[in-house]
Amino acid sequence: MRIIRYDAEGTVRWGVLTAEGTVLSTEGSPYIGGGLRPGAPVGDVSDVRLRAPVTPSKILCVGRNYADHAAEFGNPVPKEPLIFLKPPSSIAGPGDEVVYPSLSGRLDPEAELVVVIGERGRRVAAEDAMSLVFGYTIGNDVTARDIQKSDPQWTRGKGFDTFCPLGPWVDTDFDPSDVRVTCTVGGEVRQDGRTRDFIFDIPTLIAYVSAFTTLEPGDIIMTGTPPGVRPVQSGDTMTIAIEGLGELTNPVVPESP
Repeated sequence: MRIIRYDAEGTVRWGVLTAEGTVLSTEGSPYIGGGLRPGAPVGDVSDVRLRAPVTPSKILCVGRNYADHAAEFGNPVPKEPLIFLKPPSSIAGPGDEVVYPSLSGRLDPEAELVVVIGERGRRVAAEDAMSLVFGYTIGNDVTARDIQKSDPQWTRGKGFDTFCPLGPWVDTDFDPSDVRVTCTVGGEVRQDGRTRDFIFDIPTLIAYVSAFTTLEPGDIIMTGTPPGVRPVQSGDTMTIAIEGLGELTNPVVPESP
């Protein structure tokens, strides 16, 4: 099932997207145990504005989860997951503008598979971790690289408003074990990797994160980015694609005075 959030006459609602591209209204909570029930057709997906399909209390991110990406910036492969946070205020939806902040001189997109948590969990063993997963979506961990490198913490370089595009939907039936992840800018494929090359797999990440914080329904884990990271400029359009899951496209615009 593909779960969406869409704007209907100024109100953002949950919905289900059929294989034919029809949006269905829903009742209930989208997460595990919530009993989301598809209802009447709303219209074609092209007739609604899609929003980010999650409402997380926490955006947990994994750094250097592909060995080749660590190497391209001269960093060692981590011995345990490298975790950082992005604020929920950084979320943008499909097609939303990503603002190039005037404080930065280098802006990098980072293509990522995103795990959406569907059930509350704390201190979850790796062998039980997948029971918490609701589904998967696409993410772009936009990074002001110069600020990230200048600060001892990554919060500022990763946390500007619009720096976390997500979407276009959450797929609850998706198999993430070995899929291609790419970032394309202006028709040029830059990042290109496969999830089989994760240093730390999804159950390991969930167990590691839940050892120190409670995962809540709707929380997301961004699983890391493949090699090929290069900067973008205002006027560029970024497309993150994951094989079998879809595409997420966002334009880059300069910050207004």
